[in-house]
Amino acid sequence: MAWRILGRRTRIMTQHLDTATMPEFFGKRFGNENLKIAASIITFIFMIPYTASLYNGLSRLFGMAFNIDYSICVVVMAVLTGIYVIVGGYMATAINDFIQGIIMLFGITAVILAVLNTNGGLIAAMDGLAKVTDETVSTTPGVFNSFLGPDPFNLLGVVILTSLGTWGLPQMVQKFYAIKNEKSIETGTVISTFFAIVVAGGCYFLGGFGRLFSDKIDIAANGFDSVIPTMLSGLPDILIGVVVILVLSASMSTLSSLVLTSSSTITLDLIRGHVFKKLEEKKQLLIMRWLIVLFILISVIIALIQYKSNVTFIAQLMGISWGAMAGAFLAPFLYGLYWRKTTTFACWVNFLFSVGFMFANMLVRPALPKVLQSPINAGAFCMLIGLVIVPVISVITPKPDEALVADAFSSYSKKVLVQQTEALSDEEE
Repeated sequence: MAWRILGRRTRIMTQHLDTATMPEFFGKRFGNENLKIAASIITFIFMIPYTASLYNGLSRLFGMAFNIDYSICVVVMAVLTGIYVIVGGYMATAINDFIQGIIMLFGITAVILAVLNTNGGLIAAMDGLAKVTDETVSTTPGVFNSFLGPDPFNLLGVVILTSLGTWGLPQMVQKFYAIKNEKSIETGTVISTFFAIVVAGGCYFLGGFGRLFSDKIDIAANGFDSVIPTMLSGLPDILIGVVVILVLSASMSTLSSLVLTSSSTITLDLIRGHVFKKLEEKKQLLIMRWLIVLFILISVIIALIQYKSNVTFIAQLMGISWGAMAGAFLAPFLYGLYWRKTTTFACWVNFLFSVGFMFANMLVRPALPKVLQSPINAGAFCMLIGLVIVPVISVITPKPDEALVADAFSSYSKKVLVQQTEALSDEEE
């Protein structure tokens, strides 16, 4: 749906406005430089907990596989990420993403089969889930064996966060800027759908069997982040190697995107034109590299603090990050592409609401309604409520500048010539 709804219009309008980042899109689409600055600051700040969560997951897995101290793993992975991004650049990142995606497709399949095999196969594993009891979660017999599990509402929050959230994340949307033609959209739609079914579907499926390992895990001491490493620790060495490559591929792919997006956003949208009125390309590159180092350093510190103090777990860190960014950006971006009446004031209100709400979730969590105390649910809530906030505020605030809107939407009216194989003619021969 993201490819179908956002892909084409994103490529057309961003090309017309000559924007390279999402904050820059907001600045030019709504004619407000401060909106661009705010979006770039939100991106930089809330990319950090997401990156920290990736370091956390990677380091736990490496610690399980090689019995290496967590802190050492975090530092080594940070150094590797820095070298990977600074030396390789954008094209190297794109090529590696492709290779890593293929590894992930085969890896997740192998891991699922191996985990099921350690529990006697699919039928035996399902039977084992049916016998699991945990009165703190549900008193319904066999509920862990059901399709939606013991807590469908919170499961829905996870689905909304991880699915709809990608529509408003700068590093995800920015990939649409590189669409070449209609065929690319068709190809991207098919490949992304297949990839999501296998990888995301496989992760949901695999995660459900974590309950079979509850007797081997001390949640109070090690937290929920220890579930997956425990599930994998009993696998043969060769499969553990496959898992390490699988998670390394997935994490490095995401880390490179996050680091590049964050550093480029601050450099292009905040420093260039504001801190320095004129900035040569070489200086831009140098600043971007230093920001990459700073971004990685802050992320490592957060990952170490999170692990030592057991403040929160990986999914919650991601919920805070995605909730703030996608909550702030999704609705303004979507309506900005489709609706001429979207106002700058509506964007500001949505930015402030989502960021403010996620800060409240971090700082005064007990004061929130119980269902929204989870950062995952809070993030999903921000995304959904934003789809209401933007149109409502736009209707009751002054109309946007007609010339500005007309110019932005004129990009959709431009006539282009295409080959007969790509589009049918309306004229009768």
